Amino acid sequence: MRSAKSRAWFRRAQRLIPGGVNSPVRAWKAVGGHPVLIASGNGSRVRDVDGNEYVDFVGSWGPLILGHRHPRIVRAVRDALQHGTTFGAPTTLEVRLAELISKLVPSIEKVRLVSSGTEATMSALRLARAFTGRPKIVKFDGCYHGHADGLLVRAGSGAATFGLPDSPGVVGGAARETIVAAFNDSPSVERLFARYGSRIAAVIVEPVCGNMGVIPPQPGFLSTLRDLTRRHHALLIFDEVITGFRLALGGAQELYRVRPDLTCLGKIAGGGLPLAAFGGRREIMDLLAPDGPVYQAGTLSGNPLSVAAGLATLEELARDRNAYRKLERKSRFLEEGFTEALRRHDIAAVINRVGSMMTVFFGVRSVRNAADARRCDRRRFAGFFHGMLRRGIYLPPAPFEAAFVSLAHSRADLERAVDALDRWAAREGSG
Repeated sequence: MRSAKSRAWFRRAQRLIPGGVNSPVRAWKAVGGHPVLIASGNGSRVRDVDGNEYVDFVGSWGPLILGHRHPRIVRAVRDALQHGTTFGAPTTLEVRLAELISKLVPSIEKVRLVSSGTEATMSALRLARAFTGRPKIVKFDGCYHGHADGLLVRAGSGAATFGLPDSPGVVGGAARETIVAAFNDSPSVERLFARYGSRIAAVIVEPVCGNMGVIPPQPGFLSTLRDLTRRHHALLIFDEVITGFRLALGGAQELYRVRPDLTCLGKIAGGGLPLAAFGGRREIMDLLAPDGPVYQAGTLSGNPLSVAAGLATLEELARDRNAYRKLERKSRFLEEGFTEALRRHDIAAVINRVGSMMTVFFGVRSVRNAADARRCDRRRFAGFFHGMLRRGIYLPPAPFEAAFVSLAHSRADLERAVDALDRWAAREGSG
């Protein structure tokens, strides 16, 4: 694998960009080595600046459910570009996207477009506090909801990779009203409500975790959260920045039949361009300015290029009635192939998968929460990552992230990935 150009460009980046990257996990600190710099993507493949081609299971960390450079998205963005890049004013495209989101996600009666998942979760929590008149938020150990100060408390994703339960620079007051429960542990949530119930504004949760690796909810866990929040007059917020439109057209809430009060969306909603959203019950959303007193604003919110990409993506998913069945078949084939290869070569691992999201955890028998995830063999994961990369498979460069299958992945792509793991495992297993 050639890497001279990637090395040179990364050294240039390190001189001016902290860590050489604009988002920490891209620096490959969890797996070692230097990152490859991507030059282009098409369909299921990416190519780096050295000319190496990989089957891509990162998919820009989830947005590219249709693959790279999908013709409909390219056309939609090109058409929007003919009219301008940004206006800071309402457009018909954003109305159409809001209508489609509300149609696909029944819990969303009104929606506000923003530019990032962090902005969506931060705004949803502000709204929840205003609606309930309460200060405290319940989140879950290992769940990552963006980098707003009040949410960087035992967070997942990059924070989990670096072993930083809190970030320096977050003052005590910002995090004081955030209390932490264990994912998939209903009694831990019940205890918090027993102690703080009258002061809890909301529970925020990834309905399927994607930022401490993929961890599905145990049967009844999400419905328990729904019951507890209703009983104590708190709000339930689903952070579906990853799972929204990924697991079903209606997201995880459709899959698990639990209806939250507020939902945060991102990634697929923007079709690969910067866009996120939060929405929910009308009486809650009506508190937002200019209708209500809760302030939230953004110069690039509803950017026409991002809206065009998101609208094209959601329309394509809605048009193909078999899209999610196809994703399930592809993802199951990958999971079963990986499982069999690891078993055959006697490598201890468990694979967690929900729909087209998947994580391989090495050295553990099961992963149901952040504590389980932290016990995984990170050193073996690093070897796995580099072994797959050398064989042309591009996976997330961290053990606490989700790999994503797209509709662009062919059977040959999936077979190549299974063969790559089998060959890596054959070498590893002999040790």
